[in-house]
Order: sequence, then C-alpha cells, then structure tokens
Amino acid sequence: MLNGKILKDAIISGANNISNNREKVDELNVFPVPDGDTGTNMSMTIKNALVELERLNDFATVETVAKTAASAMLRGARGNSGVILSLLFRGLSKGLDGKTEASVEDYCNALKLGVEAAYKSVMKPTEGTILTVAREAAEQAQEKKCKDFAELFDSLTAFAELSLQKTPELLPVLKKAGVVDAGGMGYLVILKGMASVISNGIMIEAASSDVKTESVVTNAAGTYETDIEFTYCTEFIVVKNDAARDSMKLRAYLESIGDCVVVVDDDSIIKVHVHTEHPGKALEEGILYGSLINLKIENMKEQHKGAAAKAEMQKKQRLAPVKPEKEFGFVSVASGAGLEMLFKDLGADVIVKGGQTMNPSTEDILDAVNATPAHNVFVLPNNKNIIMAAEQAVKLTDRNVTVLQTRTIPQGITAMMAFDEAADFKANGVAMTAAIDTVTSGSITFAVRDSDFEGKNIKKGEILAMENGKLSFVERDVTKALTKLVKKMIRSDTSYVTVIYGSDVTDETAQEAYEALRAKISDNIEIVLVNGGQPVYYYIVSAE
Repeated sequence: MLNGKILKDAIISGANNISNNREKVDELNVFPVPDGDTGTNMSMTIKNALVELERLNDFATVETVAKTAASAMLRGARGNSGVILSLLFRGLSKGLDGKTEASVEDYCNALKLGVEAAYKSVMKPTEGTILTVAREAAEQAQEKKCKDFAELFDSLTAFAELSLQKTPELLPVLKKAGVVDAGGMGYLVILKGMASVISNGIMIEAASSDVKTESVVTNAAGTYETDIEFTYCTEFIVVKNDAARDSMKLRAYLESIGDCVVVVDDDSIIKVHVHTEHPGKALEEGILYGSLINLKIENMKEQHKGAAAKAEMQKKQRLAPVKPEKEFGFVSVASGAGLEMLFKDLGADVIVKGGQTMNPSTEDILDAVNATPAHNVFVLPNNKNIIMAAEQAVKLTDRNVTVLQTRTIPQGITAMMAFDEAADFKANGVAMTAAIDTVTSGSITFAVRDSDFEGKNIKKGEILAMENGKLSFVERDVTKALTKLVKKMIRSDTSYVTVIYGSDVTDETAQEAYEALRAKISDNIEIVLVNGGQPVYYYIVSAE
C-alpha cells in the first residue's frame, strides 16, 4: 500500500528532478524561437506544489497529499505542457479521493482518470506528445497488473521511456530534428524522480532553485518607465453619415497630430483611438465623418503620476479581489510598456505581464480576473501557449469569463477594438472572435539554438520571420527581414499595416525601417509605426 508520506516525498523528488534537468528538456524544443520552454514550464508548475506539500505532516493521507499537490499545480500551471501536467495530477487526486492509503489498483485507476482529463482539455489532441507518453505508460502498467508499487513505478518509467522513443515516428517534425518530444521527456523525468523514492527509498535533492517567475499583474492605473510624449488619450466613435468617405484619411490626419493611432471601420461606425496634444483637433476631424458618441479624453501624465506608488505596491504583492461594479471587463496579457499602455487605452482593466518567454500561471490570470471590477470578463491571452492556462482560470472564479482565442498581440488589439458596449456578453464574444480571423499577424525574432526546421538549416542568432505563427523565412538583417515579411503579408484587400517595434530596436532604427517599408509598399496602404517596447520580438506586424 502507498501512504501519504511516501507519495509526498515522491512528488517532491519528481519536482526536484525536473528542476535539475529542465535545461536538457528545454533543449529538445524543435522550434528555435525564444519561448516559454517546456522544461521550465513543467518545472515551475510542479514546484508550485512544494511549499504546500512541505507543510503537511508525515501522517497526511494519500487523499490529502494528492489534493494538495493537484490544487497547487493547477494554480501554478504555466504553458500548455504545465497545464497538461497539472491535469494528470488532478485526475490522480480524483482517483485517490477518500483514501487513507492506496493500492496499486487504486493508483492505476487514478492515472487513467488523469490521462482522460488531460486529453479532454486539448481541443485537438496530438499523438507523439506528453499525452501519448502518459497514456501509454498508464495503460501498459495497468495491463501488467503489478504486485507492488516498486514494480508499478519501474514499469511506468520503462513504458514511458519506450513510448517517448516512439514519438518521432508519430510526429515527423521530431523525426526530422532528431529529437524526442520535450513534454514527454519532462513527464518521464518526473516519473523517474518519483520512482527513486518509491522503488529505492531515495529522494532526489534539488541542485538549485533558479527557476523564477517574472510575471507581474498590474491594473489599468499601472506605471511605466518611459516618457509620455503625448498628454491626452482620446477615444470616440463616429456614427457615419457618409459611407463613401475614406476612413484611411482620418487615420492619416490623426497620425500627423499624435501616435498610437487605431482606426477600425465597419459598415456604420468608425472606432478611433489616438494619443495627442490636441484632442479637440481629433474630434473636429472626426465630426467630418459623422456624429460623435462615446467620447473619452484622459490626461495620461496625471494618471501616470497618481498611479506610480500604487503600481509599485502591486508589483510586490498579489492583487486583491474586487467587487464587480460594471457589466464588462478585460484582462490582457502583454509585455512591453508601449503594448501595455495600448491595451489599457483600449479598455483593459488588468494587464498580466507575460508573453513568449514569460508564460504567466493560471493563478496570475485568476488573480487578474478577480481584480477586474466587472461581472463579465474577457481574457485575451495573446499567445498560443497561454490559452490553456487562461482556460483553467475560468474554472476557479465565480465571474462569468470568456477566454478569447487570441494567439498574437495584433489579434488581441483587433478583438478589443471590435467590442461593442451596446451588445451583450455572448454577442461580443462572437463578434470579437470573428474579428480575430481578419488579422494577418507577423513577427521578426531570432533563433535561440541551431535547428533544422521545415527544410531550413537555422543557426543560432539568425533572424526569423514568422507569419501567423509559422516560420516564413530566415534572414541575417532585421530591417531586410521586416520589409520582406510585410510584402509577403499584404493581400489585395489590405488597407493598412501596423508595425510595433520592441525594446531591442532604437527609435532611429525603427524610423529607418519605416522609411524602407514606405519605399517598397504602395501609397494606398497606410503604415503605422508604434513603440511597443516588447522583449523577444524586434517587430510585431499586423496587416488588415
């Protein structure tokens, strides 16, 4: 029989083992872009349970240990691999519910529940991943009908290793790169850490504690380390009186008097956002296109001063829940002062700092939802590796929450611009989701490792151009890559392009890149340059 003390020590040993080996697991990631790597995400997820487990005494039941670990891991889950890992342990917890000690049969049944929960959480499960490794190890160990836990865990690790070695046959991209699946390897590493306790009575100790989270949650009054060039954030909606009038001319005028210009035109209205020293001029120009409604003008410099102390406090502690006071609210994930400010100007109540290399946890997103003063909350992950963690947060709050499937920053911006205060929660969810599909997203980043990917021999440090999440081409020069990418993204119906430059691009370099683009792109297409300040990506591009 398995008691709580042994299970607790086994989970701690598994957490230490993945922590010690996280870099080796990270290196298995096939795609060479900087991201929230698998080993790091899995390590941070399971390590979230350590403090809670260490508080338990040696007489805790297997039910208590499993529930404690599962709850902490669910809240600490980061990235898709971390969420799947937390669900495997959540199933284990359900299977051990009500038990003081567990038999081999109990444990095998609990593993099966975990696998089922993990598969259900993924819209389109892909074989050749951690899902396959966990499922095949559990199924084969159960079929073997092991006599004791030492035999069970020896079998689990052996079967998991065999399954892992087959992952390249199930996923051609792994085979071509000559590696096994990173998530499957991470799961095997955790099983081996647990088996060390259960089979040999030896707990693996942590070699270091260098895995740290950098995600920070701030509310809409957050402060920034950059100067505010234009004082007034100006927003309004134009109810058009002349459908033939070209809103691109309105956009061009606004760009001449400010920055962070966003103009969204549909059949009957134009939604406008601009930072400017002359809000009156923006309104006067807007009224040429129709009648104005929903006017909002805010002094950003005064907001900045008043919010500095409050935001500094929020960086040091979790946000406290607040009572809902309005109908709709927004939580957005973003990193970079310019991007964070843009999302807040568009209406985001709370920003979770994070993104490609800094996947926030389920708990980070949960805190943000509960700190949003609204009954109905939209969450914009803005990254494909954050969506699953956001969806888990929905299950932990009493707010009415919809996670919009925004995989990129441009999709998040467009979704927020599509929000209609007059529509209900469901209708807005549908409209904002539809708006996501109208955007072509691109980015310029760099390779963090040598790789042979999709027929391209990529060297560490080379410039990567991405289009809609897929590798488009490899370059050596950032500006050349930007120009080439934008030209590829433009379609016959493209009317404007937004280029958001990151923290590693100077204002001068960005302006030079803009001029190079302007010389290559038709004058019929508006090009907007925005200082996003984001890490990792030299440029983020949208074409609409």
